[in-house]
Amino acid sequence: MNVLIGVVVVETLILALLAVVVVALLRSHAEVLRRLPAPDEAEHDAPRLQPVSLEGLDGEPRMPAHLPGPRGTAAQAQDIVGTTLGGDQVVVSMASGVHTLVAFLSTGCLTCRTFWDGLRPAVRQPLPGGARVVVVVKDRDVESPSKLRELAPPDVPVVHSSQAWEGFGIAMSPYFCFVDGITGEVRSEGAAMTWEQVASLLRDALMDEELARREA
Repeated sequence: MNVLIGVVVVETLILALLAVVVVALLRSHAEVLRRLPAPDEAEHDAPRLQPVSLEGLDGEPRMPAHLPGPRGTAAQAQDIVGTTLGGDQVVVSMASGVHTLVAFLSTGCLTCRTFWDGLRPAVRQPLPGGARVVVVVKDRDVESPSKLRELAPPDVPVVHSSQAWEGFGIAMSPYFCFVDGITGEVRSEGAAMTWEQVASLLRDALMDEELARREA
């Protein structure tokens, strides 16, 4: 008899404990539901991700709209002062008598790889106006010398010069400035995704210059 009473007491205590646990869980669940926003509020407050595409309706690449635009008027280009990949001091004159395409590239951006590859002698195409190419990268503490030796073409000047980036007002790469070889002025500039876009930039600048000469 005493054993039966003991069993009943133990079962009663277990049921009471389970009841306390269930009540605590129900209260916790209710508190979580109370703190959650209503479905309409959640839809209103949640940040929306805006899709970004670099392609137009025809599937062709398009430049993002936030890229910097060209200068309003021609500006005098600074001579490029820096060091070669071998560490030698160098000064590249912008009024050399030959038009210069200054290509501001880096080893880190994926788009720049297109331009590094396009500078290889086997595939490189001549630029409008017979323009030479001078590649300017940032100083050695920013760019990897070993990576540059891998990417740089053997017959195109590559200059370390963060000073030139600041002097030309360059905030991104790849970016290109077309400098008149006679006056040393920046005739055209802009960002691009392909060498075809760069060539178009040069052709437009040369045509504008020719038109201005005829009108004068």
